[in-house]
Amino acid sequence: MARPAFVARAAAVVCLGAGLGVLLLAFRIFEGSGAGGGRRGRRATVGASLLALLLAGCGSSAAPSSSLPAALVAQARPIGQGARFQPPARGTVLGACRAGLGRRYGVHVELFAADRVVLVAAGIGARGPRHWFDGRISSARCYGDLVTVEPTGVVLVRPGARLTVAALFRAWGQPLTARRLASFTGSGVRVFVGARRWPGPPGSVPLTRHAEIVLEIGPMVPPHSTYMFPPGV
Repeated sequence: MARPAFVARAAAVVCLGAGLGVLLLAFRIFEGSGAGGGRRGRRATVGASLLALLLAGCGSSAAPSSSLPAALVAQARPIGQGARFQPPARGTVLGACRAGLGRRYGVHVELFAADRVVLVAAGIGARGPRHWFDGRISSARCYGDLVTVEPTGVVLVRPGARLTVAALFRAWGQPLTARRLASFTGSGVRVFVGARRWPGPPGSVPLTRHAEIVLEIGPMVPPHSTYMFPPGV
């Protein structure tokens, strides 16, 4: 659906900590886009949606919309607190480190541990010095074959690189095995691609264009099947 870029960015970042709020945002924008009320109507819809999103993200006691599907509510989880849930990027740069990002395609990777969101760090695959603006990398010395510029789970991959989830974790500097997901260990790491269980090792999932990849350890979190990527990714 068509929407302003700032709305897409706000939704992608805040949804990690305000799952119900971003779902309400998506539904409000969808309803407004179908109403055909003109520019003023679309702006009003976006404004109301962002207000609902902020209320949810800031701990408002307002109840979520009763029209929200139960399946989407079940998928919402808050961001975990502390360094274990927000591990920094400290791995290696994979492939040729080039001055510009160049042409890229997007892959979305979500991590859940202890029934909480584990943030995929911004700055993976970008060699310093890095410059930041509004929580996003605005520039870096150079960029490798895979890069994250925001903590939204969107991985930007250089076409032709043929990388896997194992490569992402190597560039991130975080461990990934059958029983370990970053700082968390347990009976087993579950992996889903497009909401379908992946039969192989966690690291073997290919980073293909617009894939929705979910890795979990601990309590089961219903996986998303798709992700709304920004235009041009």
